[in-house]
Amino acid sequence: MTHLQAGLSPETLEKARLELNENPDTLHQDIQEVRDMVITRPDIGFLRTDDAFILRFLRARKFQHFEAFRLLAQYFEYRQQNLDMFKSFKATDPGIKQALKDGFPGGLANLDHYGRKILVLFAANWDQSRYTLVDILRAILLSLEAMIEDPELQVNGFVLIIDWSNFTFKQASKLTPSMLRLAIEGLQFLTHLSGLERCSGYQIKSHYCLNLPDEGFFFYSNLLQPWIALDILHQLIHPEILPSEFGGMLPPYDMGTWARTLLDHEYDDDSEYSVDSYSTPAKELEKDLSPKSMKRSQSVVDPGVPKRLDKNEEENMQPLLSLD
Repeated sequence: MTHLQAGLSPETLEKARLELNENPDTLHQDIQEVRDMVITRPDIGFLRTDDAFILRFLRARKFQHFEAFRLLAQYFEYRQQNLDMFKSFKATDPGIKQALKDGFPGGLANLDHYGRKILVLFAANWDQSRYTLVDILRAILLSLEAMIEDPELQVNGFVLIIDWSNFTFKQASKLTPSMLRLAIEGLQFLTHLSGLERCSGYQIKSHYCLNLPDEGFFFYSNLLQPWIALDILHQLIHPEILPSEFGGMLPPYDMGTWARTLLDHEYDDDSEYSVDSYSTPAKELEKDLSPKSMKRSQSVVDPGVPKRLDKNEEENMQPLLSLD
């Protein structure tokens, strides 16, 4: 076992070997082969190319070098093409903070029997007077960036449960086509949700939608397949680790659980924020974040020169949680 596999349990090490083709004897060579491909895309700014970061993409693509590099390039290309999405990309950003405190997303304390982290979203919690759909998407992106630093989750992955109970037609009416398109593109970037593919280094292996509204919401039924009943969910995830909202044996889920982890002592700092008081009105924000108006950045990789990790390059080892 190399230092890059430190923190993995024996069970997870074996899973990585059998399911992901991870070999400690060739790990550094595998990483270097992906890193050497950086010169083939001088149009993209690869802001992180350290061993631990590249390993995340190798695991997401079962150590197929070219596929891992293509995923790495797609990751930075998306960030490069959506710079506005990643401005003030931190938990204390007012909109992100409000979304996090309402459980967008939430995370259950217990892993499932496959060692996967269970993420939960309660759609009806969206308070449209306080934050936008874009804020929710940014909060989910930020959360996954933080969680994926855990090597156990890089191997075992995530499960996403979306509960649409009590989601109203009034809430749905606020979802404009351009905002929905942006959200869908962002979620597809993260998870290829509709195909349950491994994407962007976040291995969301399953997602389930519960309690989809019956009338007037056929769009969501088509968009968010598969949707399942609680009895089916309990066959997939043991009720012993589920909150009562999902028919589980645990108390109701505390929406602020994950937010407290990210925000720590700043969780209770309730500075005033609403969609109306935000410096960029909601309609302008929607326009600014539409695919046609996204800003593009210039590549920071010189053509023909692979970007390698310098021993003294401490900043390149940090999570990409702030790209102002």
